[in-house]
Amino acid sequence: MPTQLQIARAGRISDAMRRVAQREALDPELVRSEVAAGRLVIPANTAHLAGALDPTGIGRCCTVKVNANIGASSVRSSLADETAKMHVALEAGADAVMDLSTAGDLDAIRRALLAECPVPFGTVPVYEAIIDRGVEEIDHEHLLRIVRKQAEQGVDFFTIHAGVLREHLELLGSRVAGIVSRGGALLARWMAHHGRQNPFYEVFDDLCAIMREYDVCFSLGDGLRPGCIADATDAAQLAELRTLGELTQRAQEQGCQVMVEGPGHVPFDQIQYNMEIQQELCHGAPFYVLGPLVTDIAPGYDHITSAIGGTAAAFWGASFLCYVTPREHLGLPDAQDVRHGVVAARIAAHAADVARGHPGAAERDRRLSTARADLDWTHHLDEAIDPQTARAMYEEACRESRMEQGVRGEDFCTMCGREWCSVRINRELRDLLRSRSAPSAG
Repeated sequence: MPTQLQIARAGRISDAMRRVAQREALDPELVRSEVAAGRLVIPANTAHLAGALDPTGIGRCCTVKVNANIGASSVRSSLADETAKMHVALEAGADAVMDLSTAGDLDAIRRALLAECPVPFGTVPVYEAIIDRGVEEIDHEHLLRIVRKQAEQGVDFFTIHAGVLREHLELLGSRVAGIVSRGGALLARWMAHHGRQNPFYEVFDDLCAIMREYDVCFSLGDGLRPGCIADATDAAQLAELRTLGELTQRAQEQGCQVMVEGPGHVPFDQIQYNMEIQQELCHGAPFYVLGPLVTDIAPGYDHITSAIGGTAAAFWGASFLCYVTPREHLGLPDAQDVRHGVVAARIAAHAADVARGHPGAAERDRRLSTARADLDWTHHLDEAIDPQTARAMYEEACRESRMEQGVRGEDFCTMCGREWCSVRINRELRDLLRSRSAPSAG
């Protein structure tokens, strides 16, 4: 069965492309042409597409998408916990989910999550390979077996750290944080131990054959992404990015869909350059960024730090934001952290859509603002990006209002009280001006 890229380059429009066009309010031919150009991907494994998946488009012609990472670890491993976190992420509006499990029954976790997941689902296959054998013992054949098994199970996109080359490691000497990517660090250890090139780089054509068979999208991992702002845009990061550009072209030539992963920790003033150089080196392939975090000093608030960088990144070229939770750098996130992370990333994505002038983005803001100005609490709360939280805060304010004044604040805002409410006063002024401008009856 041909991939979405092959179908598009043959001049045909697939059902998945039509569905993306419908969801994005785009012309199906535009979706086809963007997929054909490699600027839009539809991560849709044929097995998942036959089941629960509702196709999603990731690219500059679409709204900015948000991914939520979940996964069991040796610290805490429970299928029930990961299933709950996935459902929280989906309820909060995540457009994709990645299972980064490094402990427990990985096959059982993956199958259970995929069976209930309606959005693109990603993994990092090297994790399972290393769990099976240990870093030093993995080999090319074992990596390919793991990739094929996960593709058969229906995974839609794989993070493949094929761009971290042996010769890049000597560029790390001046770094503050070294290699913070788990996949990048593990493969660096393998290369140092064996004195050989990255095994994913060496079997890349074999990977393409497997991923083309199931239409699994490459998410070319940035194993040398900066882990602090002092390391941003350094020689190691850019050397790997050039390799990712080479691999993007090789994969696309073999009919595979490709997106490219990016930093990481980046000072605000370097974000534009990072987005633009990726577009240039990687032939316009969709850019998938972690944050980026614009400062390192906010443990416990890194969902906010990353949202600041995420809006800038999406404005300047990124198409896909990986959420960051408040517990980033501190511990494994729980369900509440997942919700906070998804909502913060969605705010960043929507702000970028508004700034980019994406059709319909600003109209949602206008609807909420109109409801707010009309003191229409029902529609005001319904249009919120997180209605659950907004409604809870509003109800709490109403309870306080009743306690202090004996009335529910339906005709004034819940911050100022009736006499001081500028929204109520504005409505009175508007009604007064309208009455004065109305023609007299005689």
